[in-house]
Amino acid sequence: MSEPIRLSKLMAERGLCSRREADAYIEKGWVRVDGQVVDVLGTRVDPASNVELLPQAQSRQQRLATVLLHKPVGYVSSQPEPGFQPAVTLIRADTRWAEDGGPRFQPVMLKGLAPAGRLDIDSTGLLVLTQDGRVARRLIGEDSDIEKEYLVRVEGRLSADGLALLNHGLALDDRPLKPARVEWLNEDQLRFILKEGRKRQIRRMCELVGLKVVGLKRVRIGNVRLGRLPMGQWRLLGDGEQF
Repeated sequence: MSEPIRLSKLMAERGLCSRREADAYIEKGWVRVDGQVVDVLGTRVDPASNVELLPQAQSRQQRLATVLLHKPVGYVSSQPEPGFQPAVTLIRADTRWAEDGGPRFQPVMLKGLAPAGRLDIDSTGLLVLTQDGRVARRLIGEDSDIEKEYLVRVEGRLSADGLALLNHGLALDDRPLKPARVEWLNEDQLRFILKEGRKRQIRRMCELVGLKVVGLKRVRIGNVRLGRLPMGQWRLLGDGEQF
């Protein structure tokens, strides 16, 4: 028999919700394990147990907001830096894209809204902020394999084997990078498709092969594209959209 595991951890591993959300649902009695309601925090269960969210929890999840923001330069994606604003301050009624047809903006959408991934202060493009632990895990969990696509304007002269190294062969902080897909779009712009997101990764990769990044824009995360979303504006993830 397998070693018992904390119910909240099992729920997170199965993608039902985040561990924090799991604790909240358990405490409210909104979780059923093998047909029995469990409402005691810290409860351990068999990893093979049948775990269900009751309708109250499912309804709560349906109300969780996931926001797509076209982040401008000068905003930090998460922790504020001196003199700079966090990107979440752009999520307001007056900055919502006029073409977004989702539910009306309400301040409750901001409660617990956090970036699911980083986009550095000098970069623009698609930034996801979410209240939903399932979305965060899909995008930034340890086992995430979501592609992220960037358009990167560069200066400098690429070393002879530079393009091959950008695709596979570089290391940062003494750790090899996962294979990437990198190609020229024109004489000064590259397309990067990555499945990881180390700090300032693309800028540092380019420096290693003799290039300097002068513009970086993220245009896609998984199946969701930035599209026509204007810079500095946001919209809600649509009902039919999935990363």
